[in-house]
Amino acid sequence: MDLTLFQGERKSGLSIWALRVPVLLYIGLMILVPLLVILQDGFREGIGELVHQITLPIARHAISLTLWTAALMTLINAVMGLATAYVLVRYEFPGKRVLNAIIDLPLSIPTLVTGVMLVMLYGPQGVLGNFLANELGFQVIFAPPGIVIALLFISFPFVVRTIQPVLMNLDLAQEKAAATLGAKPWYTFRTVVLPNLLPPLVSGSLLSFSRAIGEFGAVVIVAGNIPLKTQTAAVYVLGAVESENRLGASAISLLLIAVATLILLTANRVQKSWESRYEN
Repeated sequence: MDLTLFQGERKSGLSIWALRVPVLLYIGLMILVPLLVILQDGFREGIGELVHQITLPIARHAISLTLWTAALMTLINAVMGLATAYVLVRYEFPGKRVLNAIIDLPLSIPTLVTGVMLVMLYGPQGVLGNFLANELGFQVIFAPPGIVIALLFISFPFVVRTIQPVLMNLDLAQEKAAATLGAKPWYTFRTVVLPNLLPPLVSGSLLSFSRAIGEFGAVVIVAGNIPLKTQTAAVYVLGAVESENRLGASAISLLLIAVATLILLTANRVQKSWESRYEN
């Protein structure tokens, strides 16, 4: 065997490990160690006590509120995110670049600032909030609708930015062929375009749901911290920490982590199944 080749392979192997070790250490310290710590803390008194903490009436209500508001937000974002991505890709209009840039603003604005903006808009001192409350009897702030609106604001870019690149890369030949054969635009969209957009639509929607169940900053401002009314799971965790109920905080945190992990795995599975289908 050529000695020079052997030395080259050895140096290559060392350089690979020189890159792998820092990455693995970083992932371990930043992600795995905190997860192991909260896992150990949540189960320190046994699974029975962990289940008890999760099934307390106040905790159960917080979990239920978190899940159904996030689910409702996901359905709305799925429809509006798909429509927005389609408009941005397929149509030209004045201000398109500005609108495209605005889509990403919720990702850069601190969520606490988002909460303050929504309170100023929908609060009782705001014109719109005062009208909704007094004329229509519809309360937004310190009520579940405020939670849904806050989640819609912070999660909207996930769906749009997931669908947009796929839509940009779609081949227009099938759509043109369908139009040539006399198919109406809605029928063409439903039978030709939408099937290709389902994977990113589902993936982006699940990512927005996963993001929403852990939201704290905007929700605590808009909904407050009213037990059995507007207290979400993330806000409940804060209350448990402040009251020195570490076990309760760890139990709810583990549940949120489990739900988020399941959602992310499902999103990846959906994406891979559709990719393999089109490859075959």
